[in-house]
Amino acid sequence: MAKGTSLKKSFDAPEYHRLGQGELFRNLILGSQDGIVNVLGIILGVAESTNSTQLVLLAGLAATFAESISMAAVAYTSTRAEVEHYNAERMRELSEMDTVPDVEREEIREIYRGRGFSGKLLEQVVDKICSDPKIWLDVMMRDELNLENPQANMSAFKQAALVGFSAIVGSFIPLASFFFLPVKDAMIASVIIACAVLFFIGAYTRAATTGRWLRGGIELMVIGGTAAIAGFLVGALFKVPIQP
Repeated sequence: MAKGTSLKKSFDAPEYHRLGQGELFRNLILGSQDGIVNVLGIILGVAESTNSTQLVLLAGLAATFAESISMAAVAYTSTRAEVEHYNAERMRELSEMDTVPDVEREEIREIYRGRGFSGKLLEQVVDKICSDPKIWLDVMMRDELNLENPQANMSAFKQAALVGFSAIVGSFIPLASFFFLPVKDAMIASVIIACAVLFFIGAYTRAATTGRWLRGGIELMVIGGTAAIAGFLVGALFKVPIQP
């Protein structure tokens, strides 16, 4: 195996794997975080207002499935919009490569000149890139337009399904305690469990990126705590008398 080929495989395969993991991780975090925060605020408001387990579960389950469908739909439509934009720009670049190749070639030259290439080496790089239309197009999309294929690692449908499923799982985290405990006890347990999970999500996310896990955990926990306080205050403000 040629040295160049070996180096290319050893570089590209891990990079592709990381990009796929990043997309998966982003969708899991998006759905679960949104499910936890939204349902936590809703059920605390209903619990404080009504002190009824039945109504809390009804509101929580309704919010869980409505939220998951909404999140999945948003993930799908936003990804499809990105795909349509990406494809439109790709077709435009293809057309320009065909009709004004000298202009597009000069754009490649400017991109790599800005990266420190010059003279004979610059021309060799430009010639190499422009000798392969696929590579040429990929460089224009990535380096000129700063666009990546939104479905390179996961289709819009798979992204929507993953976001929707993770939203359901996240929603059940604050809701679960109401299946087993009296309302007041369940409210306390719900807040503690939800904030603990949010702290873990925030800490893990930051640890995998910036390394500042404590700040990430606290930030996400504060978001969940704010939702809890807001829901509780609304419930306290609009008390609903429940007939025995």
